[in-house]
Amino acid sequence: MRTLCASTLIGEFLVIGFASLVATRLGGLPTGTVWAVGGTAMVLCLLLCGMLGRPGGLRLGWALQIGLIASGFVVPAMFFLGAVFAGLWWASIHFGRVIDEAKARSAAGAGAA
Repeated sequence: MRTLCASTLIGEFLVIGFASLVATRLGGLPTGTVWAVGGTAMVLCLLLCGMLGRPGGLRLGWALQIGLIASGFVVPAMFFLGAVFAGLWWASIHFGRVIDEAKARSAAGAGAA
């Protein structure tokens, strides 16, 4: 699960960086404000990659997804991209758990043989 979730977060890191570039030109906000918020979100993506195995890591990931969707008020395309990444986040958690369970069953079967 951690690998899929981390891959999603790295993708978000890139999207947030590009959205920050767009927001500096189209958002009508001061450049420093855009990069303070966008840079913080980008750093949070990287930190969350290391926190995925800890309690609360997935919840913080969901909070990031909500923030990414809310950034659509500044860059309207982020409503769509945020929803896409929220779906990817859900899929990463869901299918990651399925894969982890299959690996555990396989390891238990190999250990018993």
